[in-house]
Amino acid sequence: MVDGRRVRRLLARVPAPWPYVLAVFVGTKVVLSLVGVLTLAAFDDVPWAPPPDETLMRQQQREVSPHRWLSLWFAWDSFLYDHLARLPLDEPWRDFGFPLLYPFLARPLAPLLGGDTALALLVVANAALVGLLYYGHRLGERLLGGNSGNSRDGGGNDDGGDSGDAAARRFVRYLVLLPAAFLFHAALTESLFLCLALAVFHYAEDRRWLLVGVIGFFLALSRSVGFFVALPLALVLLRQHGYRLGPRALWTYVRTGWPLLLVPAGWLTFMAFCRWQSGDWFAYKHTQEEGWGIRVQNPLGVLWHGLTGTPPRDAVRVWIAVVVLAVLVAGARRLGLPYLVYGVMMVLVPLSMGPPVYKSLLRYLIAAFPVALVLARWAGRVTVDVWLTATLALLQGALFVTWLAYWTHFII
Repeated sequence: MVDGRRVRRLLARVPAPWPYVLAVFVGTKVVLSLVGVLTLAAFDDVPWAPPPDETLMRQQQREVSPHRWLSLWFAWDSFLYDHLARLPLDEPWRDFGFPLLYPFLARPLAPLLGGDTALALLVVANAALVGLLYYGHRLGERLLGGNSGNSRDGGGNDDGGDSGDAAARRFVRYLVLLPAAFLFHAALTESLFLCLALAVFHYAEDRRWLLVGVIGFFLALSRSVGFFVALPLALVLLRQHGYRLGPRALWTYVRTGWPLLLVPAGWLTFMAFCRWQSGDWFAYKHTQEEGWGIRVQNPLGVLWHGLTGTPPRDAVRVWIAVVVLAVLVAGARRLGLPYLVYGVMMVLVPLSMGPPVYKSLLRYLIAAFPVALVLARWAGRVTVDVWLTATLALLQGALFVTWLAYWTHFII
């Protein structure tokens, strides 16, 4: 029989914030898996499920695992990542539209799992989710707590008596309540990208710039938008030195912030890989143009087109992007310039890919973590917190059921 007091003593030795982080991870995993299995069972006898364009994907899911609680976390791009995780480097490489980090992390892990690269991808994504929650708590504690160290850098924090831990917990909770945040559990790049993004901002606030550069290198290897994160990180550096100008200030920025050059170097490494494999530095760009019709466009024009000239389902997704931008603008004064710029980039950069992005827009928007920072600030009062939590939980639940009800294309 387990001694409850002994268990409590052991748990008390676990350093914060790990007990909360692990509780959120396990809790969301159990709830989403249970809802997922029940929803799939409910749709078993529905005649239109699955629709013809998703039949192949459902077959691929069954090949991954006969257990639905496991296979439901694989969809579309997951199988391409699985292919890349298995493809020998001496064979022709054609899927240049997918950056290297995620499938390459699964390669050394797969042998430990009996050669199951799909399971290795899922393990990497879920380990990254744990890291995401940890760094989210650490960053939230610094940016939102009443005694935040960020205030000495001019970041602006006047939340009064709200403790750092309580505010950080709210931030973490809102991260996992973002509309499509259930994708953090899936075999996709979302959790890995956001884990690295939160980590670089945490270490930037801590002025550990060499670590920022190293992690930022891998951030840019995880998704193309990671290349642009160098800009808000540079703004953090400028803010820490009072946005001073002049030769002396410039030397300070160069001497302190030179590791930021490692962030674009990550994407340049992927371009070098494209050159090695295909002879074309821009193979990723040409693959996206030919395979998905992606071409760089004015994001504001794409946004307007989505609101006025698209089917209702696309317009709904674009309206959610508008809401995200509105929340960021409403919370701009409290966010500070670096996090406002980052959040806006996470909306506008995907939109710059043109109308093909509409299908995946909800997926891309969960990278805009400053939205959760704003919500965590607004939810300092219990009543507001309860209503926001309930509303976001219902919205995510509806989208999760949509994901499971064979309408995956509405999400990615």
